[in-house]
Parts: sequence; structure tokens; C-alpha cells
Amino acid sequence: MLPGAVKELFNVLTPGDAFARLAPYLHGPRATERVRTEDALGRVLAEDLTSPGSLPTFRRSTMDGFAVRAADTFGASEGLPAYLTVIDEVLMGRPAERDPRLGEAVRIATGGMLPDGADAVVMVEHTQDVDDSTIEVLRPVAPGEHVIQVGEDVNSGDHLLPAGHVLRPQDVGGLLALGIVDVTVAMRLRVGIISGGDEIVAPDAEPGPGQIRDVNSYTIAALVERAGHTPIRLGIVPDVYESLERVARDSLDQVDVLILSAGSSVSTRDMTAQVIASLGEPGVLVHGVSLKPGKPTILAMIGEKPVFGLPGNPVSCMVTFDLFVAPTLHKLAGRPAIDHRQSLAARLTRNVASAPGREDYFQVRVEQRDDGLWAEPIFGKSNLIYTLVKADGMVRIDLDTSGLTEGQWVQVILF
Repeated sequence: MLPGAVKELFNVLTPGDAFARLAPYLHGPRATERVRTEDALGRVLAEDLTSPGSLPTFRRSTMDGFAVRAADTFGASEGLPAYLTVIDEVLMGRPAERDPRLGEAVRIATGGMLPDGADAVVMVEHTQDVDDSTIEVLRPVAPGEHVIQVGEDVNSGDHLLPAGHVLRPQDVGGLLALGIVDVTVAMRLRVGIISGGDEIVAPDAEPGPGQIRDVNSYTIAALVERAGHTPIRLGIVPDVYESLERVARDSLDQVDVLILSAGSSVSTRDMTAQVIASLGEPGVLVHGVSLKPGKPTILAMIGEKPVFGLPGNPVSCMVTFDLFVAPTLHKLAGRPAIDHRQSLAARLTRNVASAPGREDYFQVRVEQRDDGLWAEPIFGKSNLIYTLVKADGMVRIDLDTSGLTEGQWVQVILF
């Protein structure tokens, strides 16, 4: 065995135990940068944010109507309305020029600034015009009714968003509403992707006998982008130890995370583990997971950089990325250890068998029927990419379960 190679290959662990060996080495965010809030959608906050002011900064009407003193409307009804004199109109973006006094009202639109003398708004639907300057109020209003108070949305000094939060469209809008025009976020991670195998050719090449087009490096790159980071495809490397070791070692200087998508043969997988182990300490932490598909997965740390050996089959590659690489990227970016994958509940259309002692994943297509959502299994070997293309998500079978039954409710992890 080569120096630094794994002493014992294929000592399989459960997926949870496997990631637990890697997790203590993962700390984040590794580096941060300041970006404009308008450009920060999907970025991970690297700071706790507090409000620099109150929102709104003035009392605002939530209805089209009349700003009034609520006490002037008490007891009003259609049979015995309250009569008020309209003395002014609030123009949008400006304060009222006059404040209502006893028996007076000011016309106001939704979002308008409430005059100082008013404490409520009567909806225009609950009034009738008597003449050009007089209205009847047909229903009473309480103090504060149809009014947003100063700081009702957020007060100065309030906690807004925690470090590790992934900024959503509403977050961007909310921060800009408070004048927060730039934020500190985690740097996007550079994720290197090496595709290995003598049989692999570029997608624009015509495969010869026994050759296949590169699928994994492009699929992994898309998964990395979807996770909010920067993929760096490092090319196709033949199944030669010296070539793979040279490209992997050179690549470590360029990236924050390295992924090797190995060939399918046992000898190639072992060679990948030996290459990774030769790169430095602490080396390979896991080689083999009690998982289908994805058993030959490799998890390693070289210095402070995670290195993964993912199976060559597309389905196995995508499943193991979701289980191990995605949460690693989250942790390195400072995101909390929460499962951010979207899922939905559906019933299985047929029985699915499984072998106890390993986690099984299978693809499903979700169908809307008259009686609810159903999950139709899509079966196929792990080297068939179109089992993924045809699927909406995947279903997990726990390692202590021997299968799932037709009609059983399951959680579909959406792609």
C-alpha cells in the first residue's frame, strides 16, 4: 500500500456516523466580504444584524378614508351617524398641513402620514358625503384602528437576522427599508471537481466503444451552484495513480473543497482513497458508508480542506452529495446545522423492499390525484442518469427498516 494510504478500506459506517467523523473539522465562515444588500440574495450572513432605526418612522394609515379623533365617532351608526367636517387632505409623501380638532376629519389614502391630532382612520366605505366639506360616519372606530404605529414593524435596536441566515428576497427588501445598504457575508466557497476514469470523454466529444460522456462533473457543478458556491471543474483525469495524485495535489491550492468523482471499478475506488490519503493529514476519515446507492463514498480532511471521493455512478453521486457535501458547504459558510432540503408528504404507489442495516434511497415522481399526492417509485441502476431526470425527489428508507408498503405515507426530499 502506498505511503499515507488508508489502512483499512471499506470499514462502513452509517451515514450519520460517517458525517459525525467529518463534522468536528468543519468551522465557518472561513472568510467574509462586504457586499451591497441589493446583490446579497442567497448569500449567508456573517454577522448578527440589529435595526438602526424604527419602521415605520411615522404613523401610517392602512386604509383609504378619513383620519379622525376616535372619540368623535363613538356611538355612530347608520341610524344615528356622526357628522364631521373635512378640513384637509393628506398628500402622499407629505405631512398633513392641518390637524383635526373636535368634530373634524382629514381625508387620507393608504400609506398616508396620520396628522398629529388624529388617532384612528375611518374607512371610506363607512362614510357618506353630505356636502363638499361634511361627511357622515356610519360606524365607530377605536383609537389606533386602521393605523400602523411608529416602530410597529421593527423598533430601533431590535434583532433582525442572525449570522448564518441565508438572505431571501423579503430579507433584502426589509434591510433596504431600514437603510442597510451593505452587509457582511460568507465568501462563496471554491469547490474543485475532478472527474476520473479512462472511459470518460467531454460532453461535446463523440464517445468511442466503451466510452461515456462526462455527466458527474457537470451535475456536481450545478449542485454546488445551487448551494450558493463556485464550482471549478478541473478536467477529466485517466485512471493512473500518478496523474490523479498530481492533479489533486495541484488543485488543493486553488480550492476550499475538493471532490473526486471516481470510476466504477473497485480498484479505481481504492486508488482514489490512496491518492486522497497521500495528500496530507489527517487524511481519510471514512471509506465506505452503509448506504444504497453510495456505499464507496470517501470523506477526508487534508489540512483544513475537506476532500470527497464520490461514486462514479450519477445517482450515487447525487445522493452522496446531498448527504455529505451539501451540509459540509453549509457548515463552512457558517450556516446552522439545519436540514434545509424541501420535502413533502405523499403516499407510495407500490411496495419497496430494502435490506436492513443500510439506508436506502430511491427516486420518485410525485403525482397529484383526486385523493392527494402519491409518490411513484422510479427504479433503475445507479448509473442511469434519467432515473434522476424523470424524478421529482427521493425517499429515504431507514437502516433498521426492511421496506415500505403501498399506501404508506413517506417524506419526499425534493430535488
